[in-house]
Amino acid sequence: MTSLNGKVAIVTGAGRGLGRSMAKALANVGAAVTVASRTSAELDSFVDEVKGAGGQALACPTDITDEASVHRMVDATVETFGRVDILVNNSGIVASTPLVDQSADEWDRVIATNLRGTYLATRAVGRHLVAQGSGKVVNIASNFALQGVANHAAYSASKAGVIAFTRSMAIEWARNDIQVNALAPGYFATPLNAELREDSDAMAKVVRAIPARRMGEPDELGSWLLLLVGSDSNFMTGEVIVIDGGQSVR
Repeated sequence: MTSLNGKVAIVTGAGRGLGRSMAKALANVGAAVTVASRTSAELDSFVDEVKGAGGQALACPTDITDEASVHRMVDATVETFGRVDILVNNSGIVASTPLVDQSADEWDRVIATNLRGTYLATRAVGRHLVAQGSGKVVNIASNFALQGVANHAAYSASKAGVIAFTRSMAIEWARNDIQVNALAPGYFATPLNAELREDSDAMAKVVRAIPARRMGEPDELGSWLLLLVGSDSNFMTGEVIVIDGGQSVR
């Protein structure tokens, strides 16, 4: 198993769901973890859990779309732990709206959170990674970025942008020994889709579109994240790993 003793990670959108699961995976192998999201209650419970198990964690309420808030998150991490080595850009929102009915404000909110937020956090953390000559960035994209999905134009466009951004930064920072990769999950069972999972007809429709005939479980993403932030991936950059039970290759 990957050991991240002595490493410091920031995970955005870590209050619950995939973000919390990935932050837990990092903490379980020794990383000190800053968890960030808009609200503090869920972050505080995560920190209590990690510290109770003997680990190190910091809760940092953050508006990922606000430049000053992002800088406070990074500064607090460096002040508390002395450095930063890993960034997991997980913050994201979904809008399921036909394009002709979608307001410009809703479009802007999705792009601001999913794409601008990834840019702001990567730039702020990247200044530290470039200065120290090492680091790992993992951006959370989506299989929706790789296929046409009705009523999800803003979300799909934002996540396709995340993939292009990942590849650009991988090229830009390769000589600094910084690896930038992306995970593109499909449907995972999280609080974000709890309402969908309670609707048996809607759930059956979703599962029929997945060759594996199920949603993923949040813990299944952790092993892939650990690969991308560990030393085994030091010669791997600019890649997108799709984890969706075969949905995007139908």
